Amino acid sequence: MTIIYEEQAAEHIHGICLKTGPPRLVGVELEWLVRDARDPALPVTAERISAAVAAFAPAQRLSSGTGVAASTGVPASTGLPSSSEPGVLPSGALLTAEPGGQLEVSSQPADSLASCVRDTSADLAALRAALGAAGLELAGIGLDPIRSPHRILHLPRYAAMEKFFDRGGPWGRQMMGSTASVQVCVDAGDESDGYLGYRWRWRLLHAIGPVLVAAFANSPLRDGRPTGWLSSRQQVWAHMDPGRTRPPQSGEPDPRPGWVEYVLNAQVMCVRDPGSEDWSAPPGLTLRDWVRDRPRAGNGTRLRAPTAEDLAYHVSTLFPPVRPHGHLELRMIDAQPGDGWMVPLALTSALLGDEPASAAAMAAAERLWAGHGPPGEWPASRPAGTGNGNGNGVGNGAGHGNGNGARGENPWPRAARLGPADPAIARASRECFAAARSALDRMAAPAEITAAVDAFIERYVSKDRCPADDLLEAADDLPETTNRPEEAQ
Repeated sequence: MTIIYEEQAAEHIHGICLKTGPPRLVGVELEWLVRDARDPALPVTAERISAAVAAFAPAQRLSSGTGVAASTGVPASTGLPSSSEPGVLPSGALLTAEPGGQLEVSSQPADSLASCVRDTSADLAALRAALGAAGLELAGIGLDPIRSPHRILHLPRYAAMEKFFDRGGPWGRQMMGSTASVQVCVDAGDESDGYLGYRWRWRLLHAIGPVLVAAFANSPLRDGRPTGWLSSRQQVWAHMDPGRTRPPQSGEPDPRPGWVEYVLNAQVMCVRDPGSEDWSAPPGLTLRDWVRDRPRAGNGTRLRAPTAEDLAYHVSTLFPPVRPHGHLELRMIDAQPGDGWMVPLALTSALLGDEPASAAAMAAAERLWAGHGPPGEWPASRPAGTGNGNGNGVGNGAGHGNGNGARGENPWPRAARLGPADPAIARASRECFAAARSALDRMAAPAEITAAVDAFIERYVSKDRCPADDLLEAADDLPETTNRPEEAQ
């Protein structure tokens, strides 16, 4: 293992965050809540999920029967697929479990939108069939509307993550145990200054981020009650460590220097130790501190020197809306019901892959951001309109909430609270969808994809609605629960 120091770390981060070249590939990572098909309020055990997806386990795990995570040396007693030992779906897509038992399907990079949708649809059909045979179902919702968070994946990484986030309240446990998203993955782009260049694509994705949050908001409930946010998943992120959840701040056209500073200044969440189950890091330790000074741990001993592997692990614990992973990973979209995931995938692909559509989306986003600073930025101060999820600045739970000063609020939290009910966001959303729909025709997208986008426009965009509105209308049919999270009381 190679020990790294500050200058080496900065050079490494700068060198790998964006792999430039002609943009060609697209992928999608789909997180799903896993529920009992008859009673969605019931907890689902790790053993039940593990048994249901056993057919997708890699051959080496089935033959060895050891259940030991290769990269940690720690027994994975639950048998759930993990990042170190993922399941494999028919197309080669990877299947992993999140801390609360959510399942994530990570497609292979595809040469086209059509092939990505085709392969992912087939994988989901296989996964749904396996879960259905065990009485389970996948639920595409951004935040579990009924069950309180409960961690069932017991690995050192997640224990350290839980300990880290607990210092800031209950929001980290909600993120880990109750949330699900659609993550669209696209190539960074080439070195040009045009719409295929990485600078433009980075700027456009941040500028339209609030549009994606609002259009696909699908998490308005917690414990069966409205939170006042149409995307309560984004409410959770808004209350967490801003040094790892907000967009990087950079006044430069090239995003790489800003990302280097973001990574170095972010607090270290865990220090890997294959011989221990305690990976917790000293409170307040940043990566810059670690690579520069080798500070002391809580027991007074000096931390070991960090390695390139530690740097990669640290980057995997950062969760900005757009994460540069060589490619660009969009993390701001709530999980969607059924096959609704293909709509944000198609929308993003069209707006990035077609020059007129890309220009139209940027123009729409710039109008939305007028008066709010550079498009896509979200300063780290506590956002206006946030509160305790029970009417303190986010509405009274009877609707979308309309806190004072909404027009002056940064578009990111505004989109999460109000969704398309905000007139400026609704206008930008209609313009982006119209541009994308025309682009899909020019791209000769398959009828299955254009039909899904048309249905979404008709049901939601044209009516200034989003999937969260459906959940709010059905809220009276949800089972009651008295086990409310501390923050919502």
